[in-house]
Amino acid sequence: QVQLVESGGGLVQPGGSLRLSCAASGFTLDYYAIGWFRQAPGKEREGVSSISYSGSSTYYVDSVKGRFTVSRDNAKNTVYLQMNSLKPEDTAIYYCATHNQEFRFTAATMRIDEYDFWGQGTQVTVSS
Repeated sequence: QVQLVESGGGLVQPGGSLRLSCAASGFTLDYYAIGWFRQAPGKEREGVSSISYSGSSTYYVDSVKGRFTVSRDNAKNTVYLQMNSLKPEDTAIYYCATHNQEFRFTAATMRIDEYDFWGQGTQVTVSS
């Protein structure tokens, strides 16, 4: 079965950390940039971070720079999002998705319409 599965979400206090995982099955992630997106209640889905197919280039939205780190382990067919210094405004459902073209990536921006295969999401709640 071809799928992306996110895991690692949960409830954490402000200032805490979580590591999200995005595991692929049924296909290889090696050729694709991967994006992490989030959607809070009543808000549009926004791009948070992305990583090139090789892992050599990354993108972060301004609100998470210095706090989140994206990485990938192609041998494990998995991409990670390490989230530190979490804030209540980080509360959202987090999704990973594959870029719609092999070997394509830009570190300048992150367009949701360039990602076309999505996981089911994992809930992250930051609250005291």
